[in-house]
Amino acid sequence: MTYQAINLAGKLDLIAEHWHPRVVAEMNDYQFKLVKLHGDFVWHDHPDTDETFIVLEGRLRIEFRDGVVELGPGEMYVVPRGVEHKPCADGEVHALLVEPRGVVNTGDSGGELTAPNDVWI
Repeated sequence: MTYQAINLAGKLDLIAEHWHPRVVAEMNDYQFKLVKLHGDFVWHDHPDTDETFIVLEGRLRIEFRDGVVELGPGEMYVVPRGVEHKPCADGEVHALLVEPRGVVNTGDSGGELTAPNDVWI
């Protein structure tokens, strides 16, 4: 077995597309995914799991039907399972997502922003 740290900045440099999470590690059945965000995403939910957003760079706004949470670098928020939400980024955001393996980024909403799942970098 080799022991090597995962360099998040280096991995982010490999990501060109917005809204396409890339897996960098797994722990049990959970994946750690890096993603670059810009603009508005789609309204969606994840009925079977919570979703964690950790902002590494930039400012992320997560809208809910009844409110909003704003995150800056070093801040995180856990969206509870089944809660409809829409991430928005006025400028580019670099974030780490933590969610179970197999979660589709757009939930059941689908559409052109649905990213391929389980893509590693």
